[in-house]
Amino acid sequence: MLTRFALNPIKAPINPIHFISSNSFRVVPPYSLRSCLVDSFPRSSIPMAMPPKSSMSSGHTEPTLARRFWNKFNRESIFAMYTPFAVCLASGNLKIESFRHYISQDVHFLMAFAQAYKLAEELADADADDDAKLGISELRKSVLEELKMHNSLVQEWGLDPAKEHINSTTVKYTEFLLATASGKVDAVKGPGKLATPFEKTKIAAYTLGAMTPCMSLYAFLGKKFQELPDKKEPHPYQKWIDNYSSEGFQASALQTEDILEKLSVPLTGEELDVIEKLYYQAMKIEIDFFSAQPLFQPTVVPLTKQHNPERGRLMIFSDFDLTCTAIDSSAILAEIAIVTAPKSDQNQSMDQTVQMSSVDLKNTWKELSDEYTEEYEQCIENIMMLAERLENFDFQKLSIALEQLSKFEKKANDRVIESGVLKGLNLEDIKRAGEHLILQDGCINFFQSIVKNEKLNANVHILSYCWCDVLIKSAFLSAGLNELNVHANELTFEESVSTGEIVKKMESPLEKVQAFRDILNNFNDDRKNLTVYIGDSVGDLLCLLEADIGIVIGSSSSLRKVGTHFGISFVPLFLGLVKKQKECIDESSSVWKGLSGVLYTVSSWAEVHAFILGCESC
Repeated sequence: MLTRFALNPIKAPINPIHFISSNSFRVVPPYSLRSCLVDSFPRSSIPMAMPPKSSMSSGHTEPTLARRFWNKFNRESIFAMYTPFAVCLASGNLKIESFRHYISQDVHFLMAFAQAYKLAEELADADADDDAKLGISELRKSVLEELKMHNSLVQEWGLDPAKEHINSTTVKYTEFLLATASGKVDAVKGPGKLATPFEKTKIAAYTLGAMTPCMSLYAFLGKKFQELPDKKEPHPYQKWIDNYSSEGFQASALQTEDILEKLSVPLTGEELDVIEKLYYQAMKIEIDFFSAQPLFQPTVVPLTKQHNPERGRLMIFSDFDLTCTAIDSSAILAEIAIVTAPKSDQNQSMDQTVQMSSVDLKNTWKELSDEYTEEYEQCIENIMMLAERLENFDFQKLSIALEQLSKFEKKANDRVIESGVLKGLNLEDIKRAGEHLILQDGCINFFQSIVKNEKLNANVHILSYCWCDVLIKSAFLSAGLNELNVHANELTFEESVSTGEIVKKMESPLEKVQAFRDILNNFNDDRKNLTVYIGDSVGDLLCLLEADIGIVIGSSSSLRKVGTHFGISFVPLFLGLVKKQKECIDESSSVWKGLSGVLYTVSSWAEVHAFILGCESC
């Protein structure tokens, strides 16, 4: 359990916890417990970690408005990439009928795009925005060139876009774009009443705000598709990929962002908020546009599309610490213990639940942390030293090797109990800390979407080494997630004060996978279980591998080191889906099976959500 905070495990900037307890104290967990122990801090104000500065290039300049919006709404770009249409297109097995329909829709879209650029160019003030006006003109010309490429395909296939049925989402986007370019935005005068150059420039900025996300998204998708490694066979849509991954289009996307930045300089904060809303709206419509493209084939996404709730059960398993959270729960318990501890041992009773002084607690936590760090690293090295490196995955050999880690974890927990550092914690303080614990971005939304969809017949289980299940339950209950089943260790309490003892239920990889199996075995009906496990550490390895689909979130070096040593392959989830889509001929060819030795890696919960549930619940 100590491994997480002892090995600097934070995967992302910490979102601090703030809560006021019955003793009126404020808790802000640091990056790791070790830093908490080494650094001194006043009782009322614990230092907060500052996020790293963003930069556009090698220089440390502030990101542009468009880049800030792109980063803020990165989730939407992930959902667009994981739509069935995009996955099929990237794989190359998209049916030609679907691509033809998409091209005919895109022709209408590009015509509106060219018209919007024309309106924006007319509105941009030539004196104040000469560079912007010229840039918009160049972008309009590039759209017209793009239209020529589409028209060549249209002529080749004998299509007539004018006679093609236009999807409602295509109409929605073109109307939204042209309305914005015409000044039909809330609290803005109509184009005929725009009296000043500033008012006109503002509409031009709004128009670029509605167009920039489309350019950025296509540049993003083109580059992602071009980077896919499998180039053995010719890709039927390589021309499309080449166009949007080309230096020319990438430059056009950046130019759109730069023009938006220039036009936005004189705008007020309220007007910048309008641009942000337009940007977000455009991103959402883009997702709808991709989702609306008709498909004439089975697809591997979303996963729930393959799930039949009448005959099967969707089983979602997840680790908690550093999978759902940004900081390990042991660091939170340590923080509570240190902040609420008495300053000295004076005037304390002989009650067995009394806490040691804050100074002694800091010193003891530091000793435990340092000892754990050293021994954990040595344990990982011993595991790989004593076991031969495998070319082919062998679950049994991995299980035997992880017995060393299991013994180590139990020994470390015994040391924690014997030290007394968990003695005297107040139950209400722990609950309050859980209620205010900020989880990884997208985690709560994913679980809420799962449990609220009664048609899925889904079951969610949290398996954790956490010393205190109350902390986990409080974190999810605060988000209204009382349907989640939590399996973790428990602290013992006497009159709401911890005794320092742990009711041990799950301390090792072997016990965790046994709990995983027991949960599945408790269902005695004939329904087939489709199992997904989401984890981040070596302790999750066996569960990740035994599940039908194992998803690794984060970048634990020890997990990858041990996994690679035992023949496990780590594949980016999107890449794995593209490969599986290539092989998807009928519904039976997309079956997922555990113990394959392949684990799928993601950088965020947005990828998990997009893969399992799709964009309909985004």
